[in-house]
Amino acid sequence: MDRPVIGLCTAIERARWSVWDQEAFLLARSYVDAVREAGGLPIMIPPDGELADDPDAVLDLLDGLVLAGGADIDPAAYGAEPHPTTSRTMPERDDAEIALVRRALERDLPTLGICRGMQLMNVALGGTLLQHLPESNGHHEHRRTPGSFDGADHDVRLADGSLVARAAGETLHATKSHHHQGVDALGEGLVITGWSVLDDLPEALELPERRFALGVQWHPEADERSRLLAALVEEAASARAGV
Repeated sequence: MDRPVIGLCTAIERARWSVWDQEAFLLARSYVDAVREAGGLPIMIPPDGELADDPDAVLDLLDGLVLAGGADIDPAAYGAEPHPTTSRTMPERDDAEIALVRRALERDLPTLGICRGMQLMNVALGGTLLQHLPESNGHHEHRRTPGSFDGADHDVRLADGSLVARAAGETLHATKSHHHQGVDALGEGLVITGWSVLDDLPEALELPERRFALGVQWHPEADERSRLLAALVEEAASARAGV
């Protein structure tokens, strides 16, 4: 079977396994399982400083790219000072992924940004972030239980005819949410196509002129009902086949 190859960007975290306690490149298994179940071949991509200068070295191997969730983006990447709640930033990861997504979009490689990944797409295209939503929106409903998706459900309104609505198969979409930052100024060329029913926070962004360039603020990999990762894999398969 000729499966489309989907690159999954990984985090850098301190981790413990067996007798070891070391820094590791990590990704939740749910991302890998979702890609595999959709018919894709998942490949984990660790942050690599050389990718900032030569992202094509890895993009040449891929049919699709997923920017996964994770820690806060360094505010220096969008010219801001850090908020007291902004923590565990990893500029090494930011630099590699910003270069990857900019080049992926130039190449029209099917791309999906998830949570931090959506924020990173926005920053890569010149946008900025709200660093602490409870301060801006007055509530903690976007991250009710840190470290868990328990009670993390809320609905998002999706624009009629948008890529995200077509991928989700509906215009009112139940999501699993876990974030304390969000989009502020919009990056160049991006269009907002999804809004939280809680407070109208932008929760889906896309580049309409690309075949599949989508960022979502929620976590489709944690929701077995979601079709978003499957939609990315299907588009990557079409691109691989030259369709």
